Amino acid sequence: MAATQPTPQYITDEQGNRVSVVLPVDDYQELIDDLEDLATVAERRKEDTISHADVVKSLKADGKL
Repeated sequence: MAATQPTPQYITDEQGNRVSVVLPVDDYQELIDDLEDLATVAERRKEDTISHADVVKSLKADGKL
């Protein structure tokens, strides 16, 4: 039997407006990991890039490939 995917649970105020959400820990951690990855991309956006060929060449020169 396959496990069902839990859905988020919402906490509402007196007017029924959603004010908080309860997520499974694994879902929360996945969101945090994604945010950290996006922050790294944003920080490194203006860095110079290296071509794949140059990376392979460097790895071969260092004896790592």
